[in-house]
Amino acid sequence: MSSNSENELVEFIKRQITIEKEIVDSLNKGVADIKNPPVKGVLTGISLDSMKHAELYSAALTLLTKVSQALTQEDLDAQRALVEKHIKLEADLIKKIGDMMPTIENSRVKFLLESILTDEKRHHAMLKLILEIIVHAETITEEDWWQLLWENAPFHGAPGG
Repeated sequence: MSSNSENELVEFIKRQITIEKEIVDSLNKGVADIKNPPVKGVLTGISLDSMKHAELYSAALTLLTKVSQALTQEDLDAQRALVEKHIKLEADLIKKIGDMMPTIENSRVKFLLESILTDEKRHHAMLKLILEIIVHAETITEEDWWQLLWENAPFHGAPGG
């Protein structure tokens, strides 16, 4: 990515962080007076999602602007264990909600639980990606990357073979 487009991306991310925080503030103020539990629940959920988005934008900003610190094996093991634990918890939640869904007759309750189930499935998929991409990638050294590139180069750097 050229430095100009990277600068644009950094500025875009900074603006998005501000917008997400404004959404959180607005929803938190507005939801205080709402008495309807489903409406309050959905708006609170959106507020929490906006908080999460601000955190994810901040993480992206860090990736673009700071030099990554090498993690110790102990840190990697702790991260891996935490992610693996939550992959299992999310899988259990998905199964329990999925088993319950056919028994629910109240369409409003069903709508709310379907929303939760959709989130749980997304969380599960994200955790699996995090485990595969980020936790695994942190352990790969630059030498490993060059070795991987070399092994997969069709001509091993020689013109024509």
